[in-house]
Amino acid sequence: MMNNTMTNEPSNIERIVMQRVHLIRMLKLVISTAIFAALSFVAALWGIGREVWVARVLENAPVGPEHILAFYLAAFMHTRLIVQALVILTLLSFLFLARETVRFFLVSRA
Repeated sequence: MMNNTMTNEPSNIERIVMQRVHLIRMLKLVISTAIFAALSFVAALWGIGREVWVARVLENAPVGPEHILAFYLAAFMHTRLIVQALVILTLLSFLFLARETVRFFLVSRA
């Protein structure tokens, strides 16, 4: 009598278990790094909101697109060190979260 392990066809139980194992491995990769990036992003945004009156910065921003970059660079350079660190942390967290999101969708398609 031959069982399913001798023929190269996995049984339904083996297939379901392996699907769950792959799902858990994929979620483990995504959740640990994505949650950390999302929490650091939110914490850094909250810190910026506590240190800077964001509405006033946006009110003072130039209307024309030609001076926007110079305005935000000057605003960044003339803030305190803590705000500069929080802005950098926000940007890095956002980029890392975007990378993890793309990685998740690429792995789930495979």
